[in-house]
Amino acid sequence: MSAAAAKQRHATLAEEIRRHDHAYYVLAEPAISDQDYDRLYRELLDLEAAHPELATADSPSQRVGGKPVSEFPEHRHAVPMMSLDNTYSFDELAEFLARVEKLLPEAQLDWTIEPKIDGLAVSLRYEDGLLVVGATRGDGLSGDDITGNLKTIRSIPLKLTGKTPKVLEVRGEVFMSKAGFAKLNEKRKADGEEPFANPRNAAAGSLKMLDPQIVAERPLGVFLYGLGEVSGEVPATQVEVLDWLDEFGFPTPERIWTGSTHDDLMASINELDGVRHDLNYETDGAVIKLNPMALREQCGATAKAPRWAIAYKYAAEQAETVLKEITVQVGRTGALTPVAELEPVFIAGSTVSRATLHNEEEIQRKDIRVGDAVIIEKAGEIIPAVVEVVLAKRPKKSKAFTLEKNCPECGTAASKATEDDVVWRCANPDCPAQVRGRLEHFCARGAMDIEGGGEVLVKQIVERGLADDVGELYKLKLEEVASLERMAEKSAQNFLDGLEASKQRDLWRLVFGLGILHVGAGVAKALCRSFRDMDQLMDASEEQLVAINDVGEVIAASVHHWFGDPENRKLIEVLRKAGLNFESALYQDAAAAGPLAGKSLVLTGTLPNLKRHEAAARIEAAGGKVVGSVSKKTDYLVAGEAAGSKLTKAEKLSIPVIDEAELLRLCGE
Repeated sequence: MSAAAAKQRHATLAEEIRRHDHAYYVLAEPAISDQDYDRLYRELLDLEAAHPELATADSPSQRVGGKPVSEFPEHRHAVPMMSLDNTYSFDELAEFLARVEKLLPEAQLDWTIEPKIDGLAVSLRYEDGLLVVGATRGDGLSGDDITGNLKTIRSIPLKLTGKTPKVLEVRGEVFMSKAGFAKLNEKRKADGEEPFANPRNAAAGSLKMLDPQIVAERPLGVFLYGLGEVSGEVPATQVEVLDWLDEFGFPTPERIWTGSTHDDLMASINELDGVRHDLNYETDGAVIKLNPMALREQCGATAKAPRWAIAYKYAAEQAETVLKEITVQVGRTGALTPVAELEPVFIAGSTVSRATLHNEEEIQRKDIRVGDAVIIEKAGEIIPAVVEVVLAKRPKKSKAFTLEKNCPECGTAASKATEDDVVWRCANPDCPAQVRGRLEHFCARGAMDIEGGGEVLVKQIVERGLADDVGELYKLKLEEVASLERMAEKSAQNFLDGLEASKQRDLWRLVFGLGILHVGAGVAKALCRSFRDMDQLMDASEEQLVAINDVGEVIAASVHHWFGDPENRKLIEVLRKAGLNFESALYQDAAAAGPLAGKSLVLTGTLPNLKRHEAAARIEAAGGKVVGSVSKKTDYLVAGEAAGSKLTKAEKLSIPVIDEAELLRLCGE
């Protein structure tokens, strides 16, 4: 592959991975399976290995996860909450062990094996034994402060027993029990509400709710298994850490295994696989961790994950069924997506009758035909996908599938943006399917967060001709909404109240809600950090847009083109007239940049006066950025007592090492 082709493929992969990161970490609405995500990520890493210049600071390989939503106050983690690298094979597990053995050639290694709970990662911070903050992982460096919601989980102690450190951060996973999930869905169905897809979605959705009283009604549990910031000594091994947490009153994993060889780990993983379906919570793998804490410190971490742990993921469940028909769905951007209509089959805890086929190219590559016996795969909450055809069972008169190049909704001729594009799109912006998609996206929780603006209501609004763009939503009358099916006056009023409340949302939510191609929540925030208001953003040149972190040439061209369209300009004026907020609370004036603007700092050890999160806040207030690990791009290492391996690495790389006093001086204090 030429350098130019590698660069283009890398840019495509990076954008796709960022989109999936946002869907998984922020919205808790993953769009692909873990295995498909890992395939994309590994392809990206392979490209960067072959072309090191592609491993830029904004590459997904250099970060922990996606950006947190802003419904709750932001909480800065004193110690980053890193994600884990994944593997699906015992051969790759052996390679992982070999890498650790190479890092620790003189050490006798032993390991713990724990169930990988399929829930939402959280951090609980205790000071003097009292719970003061509970937060989501978010992007690994900062998350949402959801203390009020976490306090409703009865298994989380509000006050610890025994003699506790002055500061103790514990990490774990919030989950919903299988039995509780089944009861909750029964109730939702009885109330006419859409059931949750799976326990993980239910748990994640519950913790993102703004009303703790509703959260308290949800059957949530938690297991704690790790540490963040701790003042004072910690136990020497993972096994002892779990016993220590148990003494404080924390719920810890019901069972763990230990081992020292590859055979030990394989046996434990297989044993867990045999019993995991009997557990009252979902597990999708096993987590292998180096047991001694001191050896973990020597191993260190990459920008994304620790080098001393790995997650072994069990293969997604598969089943065979018959593909009865291929239909085509139209998304909000006009994308035509083929869907397999299947003979219903039970898999991974639910009955499946539809599966995504992604695009025409994918159908041709796998030679999928109507009438075929197919193998479908479903990993947890992900939309099922057809992974292969059982050719031996193919009907003799089957015909290769050809995608109709006309929109099935409005009949408009479909086209591709470029020759290399695999997606056909309906070119009619007034296509009812696109209109519905844009309105649903605008109302979604991650965008303008308009209560009641879901699929059912939006479909009726469009069918009645009450609104065909987001601006017309703000012109709706009570009697118009109340006249819709299953919409009593109270429900209609709640929806209109939600529209009114949305007028005060921050600008990034509006920019994201507009549905501009390639603009997710993270990009919308980046734009709104760089422009004071909507008018500045609308008038920005492509050159100004490309200069923004997280905005590449493709995104810049898309944004510039969208705001250059006269119809979109008219829509912006309608929204202005409706009273929507056009000011950005995220805006950072470059002229007022702090003394540490553009600098990356790493914190290590215990500082004499400042807590780690206080030091991080000082750095950010001065315009600097706190990162989790030392690299050639680090400008300063702020070192306190017991600095550990980060200090050694900084000295090896000749990175300036400063103390708390020097940090405060650099911050202008």
